[in-house]
Amino acid sequence: MYDLIIVGGGPSGSAAARIAGKKGLKTLLIEKAAFPRYKPCGGALSEHAISFLDFELPGELIEREIFGARICFRDKVIERSKDYRLSVIVSRSKLDHFLLEKARETGIGVLNGEKVIDIKESEDCVTVRTAKASYESRYLILATGSQGTLKELVRKKDEKKEYGVCMVTEIPEANETIDRYISNAVELRFGVAGMGYGWIFPHERHYSVGTGGLASLLPDPRGTMKQYLQDNNFNGNYKLNGHVIPCGGYKRKLVNRRMMLVGDAAGFVDAFTGEGLAYAIRSGQIAGEVVADALASGEGPASLKGYEDKCHSEFGKHLRYSLYFASIMHRFPERAFSIFTREASVVDRFLEVVAFRMDYRQYMKWLIINFKPRWFLKRKSVEFE
Repeated sequence: MYDLIIVGGGPSGSAAARIAGKKGLKTLLIEKAAFPRYKPCGGALSEHAISFLDFELPGELIEREIFGARICFRDKVIERSKDYRLSVIVSRSKLDHFLLEKARETGIGVLNGEKVIDIKESEDCVTVRTAKASYESRYLILATGSQGTLKELVRKKDEKKEYGVCMVTEIPEANETIDRYISNAVELRFGVAGMGYGWIFPHERHYSVGTGGLASLLPDPRGTMKQYLQDNNFNGNYKLNGHVIPCGGYKRKLVNRRMMLVGDAAGFVDAFTGEGLAYAIRSGQIAGEVVADALASGEGPASLKGYEDKCHSEFGKHLRYSLYFASIMHRFPERAFSIFTREASVVDRFLEVVAFRMDYRQYMKWLIINFKPRWFLKRKSVEFE
């Protein structure tokens, strides 16, 4: 009988496991893939996400340091940078492997290459069955990302308007060419995907290029991606990798008696930028802490409700306003992004949101005070008390 089983070895699962291990819980992490494994992702790890780690990132993991952004819409382009680092560019396969090893060093058990096929919740425990064996635990954390159906044991399946579809590829290029094109910034081009954007991120000896938008507004993700590549003069035969990401800001059930959802499985993703690593790491940590407290206090499963409260208090409102902001920006794209690509101060302040030095609520209030866009106020559910 374990104290805690964690299903999924990505950043949220590893974060939960490291907390559990450090608190002395008998913990087992089960991951279906053999690490390191390929993970389709732009690879930008924000300073906000890094701030939650209780260890240093090794220099060999960091491919680029990012200080700014190039924002594009139609034929308009604006570039702004900060005097502080916004994020680093990493390979997700290397980062995720590193984070899993940092969890393993706390003494937890790790099973790689073992897929969970069934979960049963009873009065006293949770039983997890794989193709090889069955395992029992007092509590369970599902860190399975946005793919698969295990998360639906806790919450309902997302509607199309509640998740996005992304396509990504890696394009080899010499570092000198990358430096000439874009060195310490990321490029975001809006207006190319339904309530989403296209990106070009500089890595070590390659670009990460991708597109992503709401599934309900993006009927042909692969076609959109191919057109985006062509528009940016990437004319090779590139392998396209697709994945889905939840749209943050929607109210979702996170706890079911002895089970909790973390990271993408919980829907913790910025609805405008698609950034989820910070919320994956932090929600995993909170879940690990809540389980440890439940076991120490003897209060039982009822105490897990505190997990939802803590997540909401730390970042829930921020994600809800990210949804408001994304909805408004893409509802009025011509007017919204024309301001974005005309006013340097708008991008400057937005970079402060990326750095989590300002939240979306504060940013939206600042936009209204300084630019008074009447169309921005048409969404009546946005309040600024």
